[in-house]
Amino acid sequence: MSRIEMKSKHARDTPHSDPVRGALFTFEIYVGRGFAEYEAAAIVNTLRMGNEVLGGPVFHWRYVSETPGLLTGLCGMIIRAEPVVKDHEMADALIVVGGRSGVDADWLPRLRQMTRVAHTCVLLSDAATTYIKRTKSPIGKVTTHWRDVLSLMEAGDHPNLTTNLSEKSGGVITAAGTGATEELILSLIGSQFRIADLAELSNRLLLPLVRTPHADQPRDITALPALSDARVKSAVKAMEDSLELPLNIYELAKTIGVSTRHLERMFKEVFNQTPARFYKQLRTKRARALVEDTQMPMMEIALATGFGSSSSMNEAIKKEYGLTASKMRLRR
Repeated sequence: MSRIEMKSKHARDTPHSDPVRGALFTFEIYVGRGFAEYEAAAIVNTLRMGNEVLGGPVFHWRYVSETPGLLTGLCGMIIRAEPVVKDHEMADALIVVGGRSGVDADWLPRLRQMTRVAHTCVLLSDAATTYIKRTKSPIGKVTTHWRDVLSLMEAGDHPNLTTNLSEKSGGVITAAGTGATEELILSLIGSQFRIADLAELSNRLLLPLVRTPHADQPRDITALPALSDARVKSAVKAMEDSLELPLNIYELAKTIGVSTRHLERMFKEVFNQTPARFYKQLRTKRARALVEDTQMPMMEIALATGFGSSSSMNEAIKKEYGLTASKMRLRR
């Protein structure tokens, strides 16, 4: 059991109104010039609100940097960072924020120190991208923000790359960061909360749902570089806007002003599959997200994603992902 897990167990066994020092979590938030301000603020705000919900200073944090002092972020925010001292005052977890500070990779020596003693290390967005590029072939799955996943996939050197919100491999958590930062922090500290307290914390953060780390990143498929044809983009957009009441192929072709044969030819060239198959994949993907990230009844999910019944939705999910919808929900 790692140090952070042992502390987590201790904290669960300790009344929240009277936290002891041995149960505190400490976080190093690594920043550099041009850091991603949203990520830095999201980390601290989640920890601060966690302390409020638990009624005491359970979580401590400090900003650190190889270039300590006053540092300016991408949009002008100023943070005072403490120096990083080799093998000294290492916190339970290191979180490297993105932006210019993630790209510069001055944090790599600290990352090595932390992983050597089995402390938790988290790399957000640009930092995750830099780590993936420098590591070449990381052991296990890795991820980063989807905008970088596309270019990394095109390079073809990273077979274990996914588009999930986060992945853990070799003691390092790579993550999309940005708007999913709060959820990532919740996954790190969630074991210290009772279910009701965790729900209260997510409510205070105004999170409509808390996605699992392995949830797929939301992204606009029409932004893919492969979609240079405006008509293909229009077709995909029409599909995404009508998942609940799917259009037939004739209606879809008519919507974008082409024949059904031409529509099928375009999808074969771009996606190497038929429009109908592509359409069903979009609906199945949406159904999986609702199964894993909500408590909606299966029948309601089926209707919301254009399946006539929960059994037909379940069949599509199992064929696409190898698990039934009920097993997916139980696994979450």
